Amino acid sequence: MTSPETPSRPTHKPRPWIDLLVSIVIPSVILMKLSGDEYLGSVMALIIGLAFPLSWGLFELVRYRKYNFIAVLGIISVGLTGGIGLMELDAGWLAIKEAAVPAVIGLAVLISTRTRYPLVKTLLYNPTVLDVEKIQKVLKERGSEAEFEARLLKASYFFSLTFLFSSIMNFVLAKWIVTSPSGTQAFNEELGRMTLVSYPMIAIPSMVMMIAIFYYLWRSIRRLTGYTLEEVMAPHLAAQHEKKSSDSASGQQDR
Repeated sequence: MTSPETPSRPTHKPRPWIDLLVSIVIPSVILMKLSGDEYLGSVMALIIGLAFPLSWGLFELVRYRKYNFIAVLGIISVGLTGGIGLMELDAGWLAIKEAAVPAVIGLAVLISTRTRYPLVKTLLYNPTVLDVEKIQKVLKERGSEAEFEARLLKASYFFSLTFLFSSIMNFVLAKWIVTSPSGTQAFNEELGRMTLVSYPMIAIPSMVMMIAIFYYLWRSIRRLTGYTLEEVMAPHLAAQHEKKSSDSASGQQDR
């Protein structure tokens, strides 16, 4: 008698537009437009608005087993925001919370540099992004492993600075925009406005800094191994890149 096959875990594919819609746009619209007593009221609007990013984060964690430190912190952050509003705590606590979450992540990045598993390796220098085995082989042959580790450490410091930037900007935005007492309609509207403003003012600059860190890491790999980016991409990414190039070339020929 054969045992039933274990269902394979679904593959997680990035969906930035859905993430943006569920985590930023919908909650912001609910908080800013539906917090009046003639609509949902301040308490219900806060609960429903924050339920969207909280439910989406939990769905991602359970569905794709993405139990990572940063994702869990994001869910805690949303929960704390709701708690501050529902318990009608002083709005100053929101600014402290907004600054504390990225500060904790940045601190974790620094602490991880003293462990066997630095976060920059987990997020950027890993087999799902780069052909780590191939890179390490050439580094060993050239005796460049120590120099590359030093550059990885520097990249970790840069990585932690992105969270320091986010922490400072979160605090400034929260103090600047959210000034009304928590639990009120005005508080909800300001919270929604802060959520919308934080994306272009914090998320995009942080993303640019992350791209710059990855570029620094790739330049280090190129200098120490001589490989181009296409030559050190993870095999599955390289195959996708080749397929796209092939499809593009065949499309041009058809024209």
